Amino acid sequence: MSGLPGYLDRVTVDHDGKTPVYQQIAAILRGQIERGEIAPGRPVPSETQLMQRYEVARLTARKAVRVLADEGLVEVVPGRGAYVAERG
Repeated sequence: MSGLPGYLDRVTVDHDGKTPVYQQIAAILRGQIERGEIAPGRPVPSETQLMQRYEVARLTARKAVRVLADEGLVEVVPGRGAYVAERG
């Protein structure tokens, strides 16, 4: 799996596709969480990082994280960011 991080760096979103971009980003992050690439208790990329990585607006990045929070996959800590929820 040595080539995996390079692959993940190239994962992009389809800005012109049928699926809303925030849902595409949420799906990418969900996959990383489910595969254990982002461990429980660890932060997910910040809104700023998501904005830069996927070339989206802050609201789009925020909506992607909100989807994961609504699913119980992440916990948003005001002033700190979003963290992968502990599984139990």
